[in-house]
Amino acid sequence: MSTTTLIMVSGLFKDRYSADKAYQAILDRGYGHDQISTVMSEETRKRHYSEVTVGADEGNKALEGSGVGGAIGTITGGLIGAIAAIGTNLVLPGIGLVVAGPLAVGLAGAGAGGLTGGLVGALVGWGIPEEDAREYEAGLAEGGIVLGVQCGSEADARDIEADWRAAGASRIDRY
Repeated sequence: MSTTTLIMVSGLFKDRYSADKAYQAILDRGYGHDQISTVMSEETRKRHYSEVTVGADEGNKALEGSGVGGAIGTITGGLIGAIAAIGTNLVLPGIGLVVAGPLAVGLAGAGAGGLTGGLVGALVGWGIPEEDAREYEAGLAEGGIVLGVQCGSEADARDIEADWRAAGASRIDRY
């Protein structure tokens, strides 16, 4: 009986164009929206995706009691529009982030306890070493967008890394 070891590939993108291009590359490789995690600051969302509306009274109510509201985008196309369509987005008011995909689902399942370490704690829980998580946190504070996907094979991981380099990732890691 063989077991498949998933390889987490994560990357930091400095602008909407590179993040959208990298996100589309993952979709083009057969991964679904529900397999791609995205993290950005609320400020970055407003700057790059101002056509997306986000509100604590919409969408995923899983964390309502813990002070974390849901978020749903109302556009079509682009990274946020695609993610918003599946309804697994969270706004983390205490740390000013918009999180989407499996990471958002994991945080929703963890409730408030999953947020006690802030962004670094969430990224560590996602499988990113603390030192790298702190560097991603700094990149997010500078307006970056973090993408992550669990790849089903070494070949997929290599191909996604190549796609992301071509898209303009400022940082790519695998775990």
